[in-house]
Amino acid sequence: MSLDSPSTREACLPLTSDSSSDLAAYRNVLSNFASGVVIVTAEGRNGPVGMTFQSFFSVSLEPPLVAISPSRTSQTWREIRQAGAFCVNVLQRKQTSLCQVFGTRSNNRFEGISWSAGARTGAPVLEGCLAWLECDIDSVHEAGDHFLVVARVLGLAAARGEPLVVYRRALGSFQV
Repeated sequence: MSLDSPSTREACLPLTSDSSSDLAAYRNVLSNFASGVVIVTAEGRNGPVGMTFQSFFSVSLEPPLVAISPSRTSQTWREIRQAGAFCVNVLQRKQTSLCQVFGTRSNNRFEGISWSAGARTGAPVLEGCLAWLECDIDSVHEAGDHFLVVARVLGLAAARGEPLVVYRRALGSFQV
């Protein structure tokens, strides 16, 4: 069966304006892309800061670069940017509650959370994560209502486990 077959997809909807129905359709279509969940942390001026992302990806192997895409209005992002370095903590399936805590606007996200300072940046490495990458911010680009942040990987490690995944606005996992 072809991907263009009417039985496998709906008609293409053009985005013609910034109307709320167009934005809802855009969100709905993009929710069909499964992605992993990370928490980006940094050592802020007044202690550790962090926030949940699903917009994280590898950019380059040589040199090793990754990217995140924070909202332009995020106060937490401003603190991470001022730090100049951060840690990407890749969440495991069992860390749904961490995802939710760091996805709020709370000022005490680290309360009761076990972490250690990263050896390269001092950014919090959260206990029990599937993987972590310590990074220096390389460049920041304006991208609509978000920034596109490219960062150089300075150190990394991985464990075994099942990743926490977002699909159709729901959290789940993927087993190999």
